[in-house]
Amino acid sequence: MIKRVLIVGGGTAGWITAGYLASTLGAQARDGVRITLVESADIGILGVGEGTFPTIRKTLKRIGVDEAALLRQCGATMKQGAKFAHWRYAPGQGRPDHYLHSFQVTHQPTGLDLLPYWLLGVAGDNVNWDEVNTPQKRVADECRAPKLITHENYAAPLNYAYHFDAVSLAKFLRELVISRGVRHIVDTVDAVNLAEDGSIQSVTTREYGALEADLFIDCTGFRAQLIGGALNVPYKSCRSVLFCDSALAMQVPYEQSRSPIASYTISTAHEAGWTWDIGLEARRGIGYVFSSDHTDSTRAEETLRKYVGKAGDALPARLIKFNAGYREINWKKNCVAIGLSSGFFEPLEATGIIFTEIAAVMLSNLFPWGGNFETAARQYNEIMRRRYERALDFIKLHYCLTERRDTQFWRDNVAASSIPDSLHELLERWRFRPPDAIDIDLNVDIFTEASWQYVLYGMGYKTDLRPRAGVLKYYDEARAAFEEIKRQGEYASRTLPTNRELIEAVRTRSFGPAATGG
Repeated sequence: MIKRVLIVGGGTAGWITAGYLASTLGAQARDGVRITLVESADIGILGVGEGTFPTIRKTLKRIGVDEAALLRQCGATMKQGAKFAHWRYAPGQGRPDHYLHSFQVTHQPTGLDLLPYWLLGVAGDNVNWDEVNTPQKRVADECRAPKLITHENYAAPLNYAYHFDAVSLAKFLRELVISRGVRHIVDTVDAVNLAEDGSIQSVTTREYGALEADLFIDCTGFRAQLIGGALNVPYKSCRSVLFCDSALAMQVPYEQSRSPIASYTISTAHEAGWTWDIGLEARRGIGYVFSSDHTDSTRAEETLRKYVGKAGDALPARLIKFNAGYREINWKKNCVAIGLSSGFFEPLEATGIIFTEIAAVMLSNLFPWGGNFETAARQYNEIMRRRYERALDFIKLHYCLTERRDTQFWRDNVAASSIPDSLHELLERWRFRPPDAIDIDLNVDIFTEASWQYVLYGMGYKTDLRPRAGVLKYYDEARAAFEEIKRQGEYASRTLPTNRELIEAVRTRSFGPAATGG
């Protein structure tokens, strides 16, 4: 029987994994699994602002995180999507050039699908899909929150996730998860010791010596100390598809203590990559993700500082290097890679933390209680490989539909040879019909058809519905539905607090109808 789990490495990936497994594997029960996490005091966490996806709410709720406490202690704010600026056109062309990948999906009470009617112009001329299918863009554009203080933990009329400080979140989860029965060891792992059959027998630490376990989880980040260093599982690079391999990150204070907090990640395209701009409670996390094949670090820092403005003049910029890709085998023998040791594409669309959540849930569901490692590993590896492949297509979608030709970076991104065959196939499908549930496999797809629709049509893709226009019958109903969504936006604008107002309210009150002091 499998009774001992050792997680090597902390950070966001390590503590989310530890928390989820503790909640599902009975860490506090007499016959539960004993979970230990060992992390080095010498290896820091990448202290950048991080975005998440709405799945994080379910994950944190399962771990037992109080939402108000999360916001108070992690500098966290509400995120309602990702705004993309200058991805379709280069700036200065006099064309409106931004769209929102919203987290909200409108479900009409009548079951009417509004997308075909929008494609046929029923919502008006030159109106973006993100503007008319939900009220969320209006709310987010006004820096408003998705909920009231009187709404319950993790509940809201609009779908949302969070922005948070990665270092603060790791510390917050550490304290909580330790209280839930996880043993914490601060020590440096110097060696990984293999058994005769090639599995991991133990790790050797400087102070505690050999630590043995039945199952080892590699959360050592890009170092991949166990899965890569000890077990030699290869890493598949995707640089031929995603060119970015570097990031310059900066922490920028607000100009004023009550400056508005953006309710979405702002992703702005530049000559050789893009900037992220994440609004936390006390500062903004800003970074420039770029391709070193298309620019150098000096020019990249100039681009970043131009975007930040005077607020960043005296601030240092931290260079982070990465190799976009993943491991096709994430579970080998008795070792599972989770987090950056498993794979990483780039910060776009918060896929890093999503894959950590997915891995923790899958490992819990496939946990080899009876020692059936090989059977569980085959299924785990197959699903994770397909998830990476599909996520790769989704990230590339943001780049390959651009109409920018102003730099070699953007010209290279539209080259047919850089687009996976699987994405070519999807784009061919959608020439005469929009993305639909039939295109989505919920066992492997992170992003539903709604996400594909937001990006596809935000980037100006043309789906020609004229051949079927005559069979659509509910034009008047669609017009009425678009008007109703507009009214919902007006109501939400009047009633929802700003992001900052909600964060300030949470300082002294918990969420819920009878909100009390925290």
